[in-house]
This record gives sequence, C-alpha cells and structure tokens, in this order.
Amino acid sequence: MPFSDYKTALVTGASSGIGAAVVERLRRENIEVHAVARSGDALRDLAARTGCIAHVIDVTDRPALAELAGRVEFDILVNNAGVDRPKKFLEADESDIDLLVDVNLRAVLHICRLIVPGMVARDRGHVINVSSIAGNYNFGGNSIYHAVKAGVAMLSNQLRIDAFGKRVRVTEICPGRVATDIFNHVHGDDPSIRERFIEGFELPQAADIAEAIAFAIAAPVAVNIGHMEITPTLQVMGGLQTARPQPAPAGPDSSREPGR
Repeated sequence: MPFSDYKTALVTGASSGIGAAVVERLRRENIEVHAVARSGDALRDLAARTGCIAHVIDVTDRPALAELAGRVEFDILVNNAGVDRPKKFLEADESDIDLLVDVNLRAVLHICRLIVPGMVARDRGHVINVSSIAGNYNFGGNSIYHAVKAGVAMLSNQLRIDAFGKRVRVTEICPGRVATDIFNHVHGDDPSIRERFIEGFELPQAADIAEAIAFAIAAPVAVNIGHMEITPTLQVMGGLQTARPQPAPAGPDSSREPGR
C-alpha cells in the first residue's frame, strides 16, 4: 500500500537509534508521526528537527498508551522499544526477567491489543515489529532476550492469522549488529564499548533499517513482506560447537577406595 494511503504512525523507542531514524524516514513521506520514548530531551530535539509529535511515555505505562490509542487512529505501528541485560540464564535474577518481559514482549502485546483491532475494522494498516536475529538464532549469554524476541516473532506470525481477510500487513524486522548507541545503553557509557562493538566493523546504520521498513510499507497492497533479516555482510549466525565432558566434581567421600 503506497505511503499516500497512510496518514498516521506510532513509533516506540523513538528517541534515538533505529526509532529516531524511522521517525525521520516516515516524516519525509508526510506521515503524521507520534514518537514515544522515555527520553524527553531527545524527543523534543527530534520533534524540533522532524515535526513529529512527541510523547514522553514509558511503553509499560498502559493507561497513557491507551489514552493515546483511544484518540488517534494509527495506520502504521512500529514497535521498536527494547532493552537488554545480557547474561546467561543461570545467572539471571528476578528483575532481569521482569524488565525484558515487560518492555520487549508484554508492551508489544498490549500496544498491538490497543491498535490492531482498529486497523482490522478500517481494513487498513501496517504493523512493524522490530525484533532481532536473537529471536531466530541462539548465541551465548543472552537467554532472556532470545526468549522474548522469539515471542515477538511468533506474535508477528499470529497477527497475520488473526487479521486474515483484512488489508492489515505485518512485518517483522530482525536486525543483526547495527551501528547505534544501544551497546552503550546496555554495557555502559565507556569508549571501550564502542571500540568493542562498533569501531572497525562494517555495519548497517540505523537509517538503513529505516529504509528497509519504508520499503516494506511502500510495497503494493497485495504484497506483505513478512520477515526481513538485516545483518552486516561480515556477520553470520552459524557455527557448530562441541564440548568435551567435564570431570565430575569430587564429592565428600571421593577419597575412599572402591568397595569400602
């Protein structure tokens, strides 16, 4: 459906990175963009630069989101907000699980609950769920993130089934490593983090992800681009590993002779 058929968009996690790039890209198509994030100063700067409508809202604040969804009919929904606390599940604590489930999965479910029924009723709309390659592939030390992103992947598939028969399109965007500030947000605001994850690599930029989203939205109404993996050319998700068994820990009676 060409951009001219859409009038309004909601973008979460809009204050920086991919979210801000999506806002900028949609505004170039004269879409009225409602930008949601927690960072008020960054949102106000974005609004001054692009003309978007800023809403300083945490995506876990259901009443505030319900109020917004109740007074604006959204044609485009971009679920982009996300957080991470990388660690192995064996080392996770209660707050890690609650935070990632609340922001990365529960918020997406509730926002879709608030907005997608209206799209179905109007026979018009496009849902963009910015997920991750972590929803489809496993790599070490980020177990909760993998689990919630897999939930977003299944939700994206299921939304198409639930909206079947209506011109409501659903696209899951699965980025790999992208040159954004997310690594500093996750690992700490230290120059070494940028050196570890960004510098020296050939990486997609946030604007590249925004262009991919725009491509999916601008496709003819008869075309649903359901799933896009966007990774650096020099990044792969494969790699087989096999471990040797570790010796069993010595028990309290390990020094006794057999049969004694």
